[in-house]
Order: sequence, then structure tokens, then C-alpha cells
Amino acid sequence: MIYLDYAANTPVNEEVLGNFVEITNHYIANPNSTHKLGRDAKELMDDATDKIASMLGVRTSEIIYTSGATESNNLAIKGIANQYKKFGKHIITTYLEHSSVTGAITALSNQGYEVDFVDILEDGSIDLVHLKELLREDTILVSFCYVDSEVGIIQDINAIHDVIKEYPNCHFHVDATQAIGKIPVNLKDIDLITFTAHKFYGLDGCGVLIKKDSVQLEPMIHGGISTTIYRSGTPTLALIASTRKAMELVMEPMDKNLEHVNMLNGLLRNRLSEYKKVRINSPINASPYILNISIPGVKSMEFQNELEKNDVYVSTKSACCQANTASRPVYALTKDRKVALSTIRVSLSHYTTKKEIEEFLTIFDGIYKNLVK
Repeated sequence: MIYLDYAANTPVNEEVLGNFVEITNHYIANPNSTHKLGRDAKELMDDATDKIASMLGVRTSEIIYTSGATESNNLAIKGIANQYKKFGKHIITTYLEHSSVTGAITALSNQGYEVDFVDILEDGSIDLVHLKELLREDTILVSFCYVDSEVGIIQDINAIHDVIKEYPNCHFHVDATQAIGKIPVNLKDIDLITFTAHKFYGLDGCGVLIKKDSVQLEPMIHGGISTTIYRSGTPTLALIASTRKAMELVMEPMDKNLEHVNMLNGLLRNRLSEYKKVRINSPINASPYILNISIPGVKSMEFQNELEKNDVYVSTKSACCQANTASRPVYALTKDRKVALSTIRVSLSHYTTKKEIEEFLTIFDGIYKNLVK
């Protein structure tokens, strides 16, 4: 098997899984219970939160645990919109966002919020001039991804912040799901940051929302303070602790991992660019963990199915997108519907070997020659 869909989900690290099992077996109490077992559980949870905060350069009080990035994005976006609607109901976003962002914003649009989509430049970066034109006194939220999940475009978060900071009622949300644990990030100037552990070899079911202390949110889930007033529910200690473990295991060797993945990405780019009808959609400065290509005239699902017959697994788009539809990020980048309908996303890991890439390219060549006329 050759697995090249790491942007959708990563295999759980054995050490992380072992950590989860051990904590599940040894800590049976609710961390919010006031007896000794509860206090012991809370101590471990607080230690995990301290470690996560330290690795990301944020405060422990700013961390909110959720069920995943989708809930984190919904809480950040809807929570801001409902809390600050007295200042305005204008939101700015892009066509590069994950469906959990666009879905939440669409729901707000149906409730009377006004949404504008900022243009992107040829390299996929936010058009800062257009962003300045769109910002208004009643803009309460700007929501952009750090790294988009389909093409891998990396945004200049600092430059975007410098534009937004002139508007005191505007909050900056960044979906960092495809960035944390993969590339260096600077979270200093972001009001709300979202990500999830299963993108860096942690377990499914644990998301994180980092909310700056000065920012208020209207909760979506009510019922008690839990670890925070913004998200009720019994804290899942083992998931929280295993998220810390997963983060530790990817943060320390991140530079080494990035160098390896850069090498693989370069190999793919060089070889795939030799094909006349292959278009590489990911800009050269995109995250090396994602390489998006199109083969106009060939249905994405057909090519994906042929790869699957050879035990090779890739995506056509984000796993949360509806099948057989055009890729919104690719269309936003290329303005070509045929290109956006024929996308294949190869997403890499430091676990991916050069031998696997060579085998993938051999299999790709055979399928290409069979399908492309």
C-alpha cells in the first residue's frame, strides 16, 4: 500500500496510542471532580495544557478543547459573530477555506450576516489591496486559513494582520489545521486559531481552539464550565494528554521532517511536470506537504479509482468536500472550471519514502498513458 492522503488523516503514532490507553486505564475520574482522583486527573490535564501552550507560544488560559477542527471553526466563527454583532455583521473570507469554515459562514449569511470574499493573487496569496478595500467599520471577522487543505497555499499571516489591526472591532480567525506540526507558525497576532490532533499523528476526536484572553465568544454548547466557560462537556483527559504527546513528537524534529518532505515534493514536481497534460496547481512556495495537480479531460474520480486498483491512495479534493464537484480553491486560483474538475491531491508525510514516490510515479505513468488520449 502507498498512502498519500495525509492531509485528510494521519495514522496514529504508536507512542501516542499507548499514551492514550495508559491514561484511560489509570485515570478514571472526571478532572472536574473535587476528590483526590479528580484532582489527580486535573493535574495531568493542566500539565498537558501547559505543555501545549508552551510549544505554541500561547497562554494556557487561551486553550479550549473541542471534538475536532470542525467544531473549533464553528465555535470561533459563530461565537464571534453572535458575541460582537452589535458592532456589525460583516465577515470577510476566501474561496480557499475548508468546508467547516465556509459552512459556518454560510449559515451566518442565511441569518443576515454580510459576507465578502477577498481576491487571491496568481500565487494564491491574499490580495492585500483588495482586503483593504473590503474592510469596513462594521467588519467583525476575517477568517483565512494558514495553509489551505487542497492546494497547500501558505498565507502571510503577519502581513494580513497588519492590514486588519486598523479595525478595532474586527477579529482575525486562522484555521491552522494544515500548518501545526508541519511548518513553523507565528500565532502572536491571531485572535482565534484552530487545529486538530489527527492531522499530526494524534487521535481523532480532539480539536483545539486558541482564543486570545481579550476575545469573548458566545458558546455553542452550554451546560457547565468544564475546562472553560466557552465549551461545556466532561474533559476527555486521555485525548488531551495524547494530543500533547503527538505535538511533542512532531514539533521537535519538524525541521528535519520538513527537509525530507521538501525533497519528496521536489521529486514529484520535477517528474510530473514532464507530462504534457499535467498542470501543477500548487504554487512553488506552497506547503511541501501538499501537491495538487490537474489533468484536464480526465475525471478526478476515474484517475483516483485506477490508483486505488494499484493500492495507491490519494484524494481528489478535501475529504470533507462533495465528490464529483469542482475544487473551489483550484478554481479560485486558476479561474478554469475544467482544471478545477480534474484535480488530484497528493499529500505527504515524513513517513513517506522516496521508494514509495518512485513506485507511485511508475503507476501514475501507466494510468496516464491509458486514460489521456
